[in-house]
This record gives sequence, C-alpha cells and structure tokens, in this order.
Amino acid sequence: MLSAQSEHQTAPAPRHIAIIMYGNGRWARARNLPRIAGHRRGAEAVRKTVRACREMGVSYLTLYAFSSENWTRPAEEVDDLMTLLRVYLRREIAELDKNDIRISFIGDRTPLAADIIALIDEAEGKTHANQAMSLIIALNYGAHSEFVQAVRHITEDVVAGRIPTDEIDETLFSRYLYTTGIPDPDVIIRTSGEKRLSNFLLWQSAYAELVFLDINWPDFDRGSLDRAIEEFHSRERRFGASRG
Repeated sequence: MLSAQSEHQTAPAPRHIAIIMYGNGRWARARNLPRIAGHRRGAEAVRKTVRACREMGVSYLTLYAFSSENWTRPAEEVDDLMTLLRVYLRREIAELDKNDIRISFIGDRTPLAADIIALIDEAEGKTHANQAMSLIIALNYGAHSEFVQAVRHITEDVVAGRIPTDEIDETLFSRYLYTTGIPDPDVIIRTSGEKRLSNFLLWQSAYAELVFLDINWPDFDRGSLDRAIEEFHSRERRFGASRG
C-alpha cells in the first residue's frame, strides 16, 4: 500500500493537478522509433505519475489521454492508442483499487468500441468507493463539445420546465459539465514545450496556474512533477483580486 504522502516532500501538493500529456510522437521520432513506441513509454509515465501523486497526497489527478480531435490521426495510430487503453484498463485497475484510487472518465463515450465502454464501466464500478485519490481520464474529450452538450441539456431542462431561465448562472452551468462534483484544477501541466491548452478544461482552468515543461511526456518523472509543483508554489494566486 502506498503512503499518503512522501516523507521527502516539503511543500504541500496541490489538491487537483491536471496534465496535458504531449510529445509521445516526438520522443519516438527523436529515437527513430515508431510512434507506438512513444505511446508505450508514455503509458509507463502515466503509471509512475499516478503513483507519485498518490504518494504526495494529491486528491485529484486529471490526465488528457485522447482529445476529440485525435480521431483525425492516422487510423493505425488511433487503433494503437485504443489497444493501449484496453491493456491499461485490464492490467492497472486492480493496482488502483488496491491503493484506494478511484478512476473515472470524462468525455463523449459514444464513438468508443463497445468492449472499451464495458471496461470503463467495470473500472469505474470497481473503484467507485475508493477515497485516497481520484484519477480522472479525459477520453474523447474536448471543451468546446462539452460546452455544446451542457447548453443542449440546459435548454432541454428549461423547455421541460425543470429549471427557470433566471436560475441559470455559473454554478448551474458547471453542474452540466463532465466535471460536475470535481473541483477545478489548481495547476495544469503541459509537456512538449508548447504553450496552449488544446481545448482542455477551458471552463475549469479559469484560475488554474499553467506550467509548461520543455520535455516530452515519456520523459516526465517524479523530478518533473516536483519542479512543476515548485513552480506552482512560486506563483501568487489572487483569483482576480488586486495585489493589495
């Protein structure tokens, strides 16, 4: 069983860390390897990062695994990614459950293969009662489509008379997002050196600190995580208020 917090950790971990995991293909290309090799090493980085966050006492970890735009990648690469997802769900859920980690998925599941949806349902059901950490996987996720879906559902409820229009505010809107019940991220980390959110948690990231690391995801390790958290703690978070 993992400890709740590393004895070597000095600064408290952020409550919610979200990570945009980019650079698998670049990592593979730099080594003259096929892209799937980068994705496989990226899966190892996921495993290590989940373990590190659990040890640090992080309450929520959200990983951007597959965006709604990723379907435009070559079919062979998409198939490889889905195969890796199947392997992860079959091999890792018992370990997550043993370490009291709850796993859940956000995004549109309808385009996913039936066996993947079944594995997701099984994983969420098996770990539902776990409390040490919540691992949220953003799969076929895109913030724009999340907003559209929220507006559609709010409109349906207004037309059905379930909510009056004068009750629509930011709090209500948030309840219609995939992340309802999950606190907004404190920090969003992006690997690969690029400085953009790529349609990830656009509503939820309004006051998140953004940390961009000039490394590819397969090279992300505990030291990378520590540096990102140190950067987070160096920031002054005012949430729109003046300095004083």
